[in-house]
Amino acid sequence: MATEKKLQVHNLRISFRTNGGKVQAVRDISFDLHKGETLAIVGESGSGKSVTSKAILGIQAGNAITEGGEILYDGQDLLKISEEDFYKLRGDKIAMIFQDPLSSLNPIMRIGKQLTEAMILKGRARQRNCKENFYAKLSLMEKYMTESHPNQVAEVKKKCEIFRQFEMKHIELEQAYNEAHEAAELMLVDLEHMLFLIEKKALKEPGSQLENMKEMLIKALNPYVVAEDRAAQFKADVKNMTAGLGAQQKKGDFSKLQGHLENICMVLKEALAKDKPNFFALGYYRFSTKDPAPTGTVEENNQFYRQYLDDHFMLDFIAMAETAIGKADEKFLALREEAITQLQSALPVLGAKPVNEEELKNLCASLGKVVNASINPIDIVKDSAAYTFAGSFQGFVNQYFTGKRTNGQKIRKYEKELAKYNRLVEKGKNPDWQVAAASVIDLDQVQENIVRLVNNLIAHYQQRNAAEKHVDLNEKTVALIDYLKENASGMVLKITKQAAKNKALKLMEEVGIPEPRKRYRDYPFQFSGGMRQRIVIAIALAANPDILICDEPTTALDVTIQAQILELINRLKKQRNLSIIFITHDLGVVANMADRIAVMYAGKIVEYGTSEEIFYEPAHPYTWALLSSMPDLDTKEKLEAIPGTPPDMIYPPKGDAFAQRNRYAMKIDFEKQPPAFPISDTHWAATWLLHPNAPKVEPPKTVTERIARMKARMGGEANV
Repeated sequence: MATEKKLQVHNLRISFRTNGGKVQAVRDISFDLHKGETLAIVGESGSGKSVTSKAILGIQAGNAITEGGEILYDGQDLLKISEEDFYKLRGDKIAMIFQDPLSSLNPIMRIGKQLTEAMILKGRARQRNCKENFYAKLSLMEKYMTESHPNQVAEVKKKCEIFRQFEMKHIELEQAYNEAHEAAELMLVDLEHMLFLIEKKALKEPGSQLENMKEMLIKALNPYVVAEDRAAQFKADVKNMTAGLGAQQKKGDFSKLQGHLENICMVLKEALAKDKPNFFALGYYRFSTKDPAPTGTVEENNQFYRQYLDDHFMLDFIAMAETAIGKADEKFLALREEAITQLQSALPVLGAKPVNEEELKNLCASLGKVVNASINPIDIVKDSAAYTFAGSFQGFVNQYFTGKRTNGQKIRKYEKELAKYNRLVEKGKNPDWQVAAASVIDLDQVQENIVRLVNNLIAHYQQRNAAEKHVDLNEKTVALIDYLKENASGMVLKITKQAAKNKALKLMEEVGIPEPRKRYRDYPFQFSGGMRQRIVIAIALAANPDILICDEPTTALDVTIQAQILELINRLKKQRNLSIIFITHDLGVVANMADRIAVMYAGKIVEYGTSEEIFYEPAHPYTWALLSSMPDLDTKEKLEAIPGTPPDMIYPPKGDAFAQRNRYAMKIDFEKQPPAFPISDTHWAATWLLHPNAPKVEPPKTVTERIARMKARMGGEANV
């Protein structure tokens, strides 16, 4: 079964304005990033890999020109959204780790402050988004249920109102619990520190500190945090912990205080070790009945509340919602079929030579409308291909008419400059400048992009419609209700300064920083390079992102620390189900962590495949060169350096950009760019060596021997 695509890059082209001309940094690249996978983008400096990652994050240089393509995420084209929309994604949904950790850290701000400020700033925005998501999806659910049950409109409205009201009760209960739980976590740390000082006979004048603690300790007395049978003794210990403190201080004997604090700590530890109540089910119970709460463990009570909710409301509500979602799916499947028909009928007009410009304008409007109408807004995962179709189509049409309007002027300017250059040469002069190619818009290419866009959506819709005929409607309905629950919980997750600090300390511990409470107040210069990179990783993970971009995160570190950071990133990926784009110039770095690898050279992806395919069946001479230059423990021969230098991308080569450095280059490599030749369903390479008429060429001996060793080693490990 295909995994969810978290990010899709289509035909991306990025250039840079320079005094010498336009540098073509990224030239028509495409790739997908799937949920929970690591995609490595590998290539020399200047290959375009970091330019691609910065475009995804919307942090391109001021002289960058995005000349075409799409970067699709969550129903948006990241090349077209505003900076305000990017603010909601950057560091929240998509985070980045840079090569030099100091470039991400403020040298004069304590680490703790840098970890918490983003959490606090993003926390309020996330609450607003969760509120919008909750009410929008619930409103749609009610609309669909009403349409599918026309004879039960009053009952549907009543059920949806009950759902809304008991979710408000759920929110109220969970918010109170969160505040109490946070207070309990904070107080346990402070009280254990005080007990440590008593044990070491280093406690001095604790009076004011204990008085300040009382308010927070009482705040922790939520019945779902501190059990009722413990609450009375807990209150007594809190009240009495300051009794007779003066006398204890004079004697230097805090054993009485120690007893109270130990009792309080024991209760707090028990409370924090308990399972969290099911506030969703509990919210319905408290909303719908005045019956007393059951006595039992949290697990037993959760089962009781869940059963009560199912029996009295949820199973019936799910059944009605399931019918509604099923009918909506049928409706939107039919609308997608209609969209496919109209898209297919438009292809002859869109591909015609010459272009009928009036029909092109009309189709741009009509196809955009029919595709937008086929989008089901209740879907949790947005269909990026459909959501961005109308904008992308309009963008291509605008580009086409811009080219029609300006190409002639640009060509005349180029011809004028070329004539001037030639006159100087004819006079025996040697100009110290060259004539940059006319930056005209290739109208044929734009037309091809329009046709490709339409064909891609047709194929996507056909695949989706075939899959949706076998969707489990009950599973889909439950997923929608879980989405509502998740956003309801998000509405109450207030990120206070203390909550942010607690989370920061946990993150520091998670990324392997020892003594996080002590290091929390340190400055970046007090950490080693590897520890600074761990801090940067913690900052990147603070908002629980979907996608983590690692841009050469180990290059500035020594080999031992590199291995630790790579192991850490791998572990965090598995624990958090992260989708990772890993940028590197060293194939060896990603050998044990990449699921798929894209090899880039001179702004193009020249080979693409699974990690096993790239390492065991490399097909492009550039990939062979990278493997030949990769050190390992078994290679005794001198490593092979890649000869020559990358091409000047102001004047890109006519053929294969690697031809000048490729000992296997043929005549055609200097004349025409190779297409992507498929090797398997998941593996392709853009090299003329894969053409059926090309001579059979084996990879260099260094590469074949290394592959043989790797296969032998893997076989041995499998046998063990």
